[in-house]
Amino acid sequence: MKLRKLLIAGMCVASLGGAALPMVANAQVSVYLNSAPPPPRFEAVPAARRGYIWVPGYWTARGRRHVWQNGHWERSRAGYNYVQPNWVQRDNRWEFNRGRWNRGDRDRDGVPNNRDRAPNNPYRQ
Repeated sequence: MKLRKLLIAGMCVASLGGAALPMVANAQVSVYLNSAPPPPRFEAVPAARRGYIWVPGYWTARGRRHVWQNGHWERSRAGYNYVQPNWVQRDNRWEFNRGRWNRGDRDRDGVPNNRDRAPNNPYRQ
């Protein structure tokens, strides 16, 4: 009887301990519009800044319409390459893909390491 109570108490403690662990959420929201985005606007690219990359302006979606988002600086991340935001046509609809950082470009030449013949040399591809 005592062993049974210890077993039940141990199971309760173990289940409560698991509930205290943080859960990882991976929510990806897709944005679709029925009309193509307008042509990009002209933006002057500012002078380079050390440790940053320039993300040019792009059309994003708010509600059911396209809205221009001005270009901005993003802090560089070692070992990652930045993928620009873009629109892709699928099944007569337009899907917006937000900008993101992809891991796996150690030399920051824009070629992922698994496709790069010299992944640590920024001068060879």
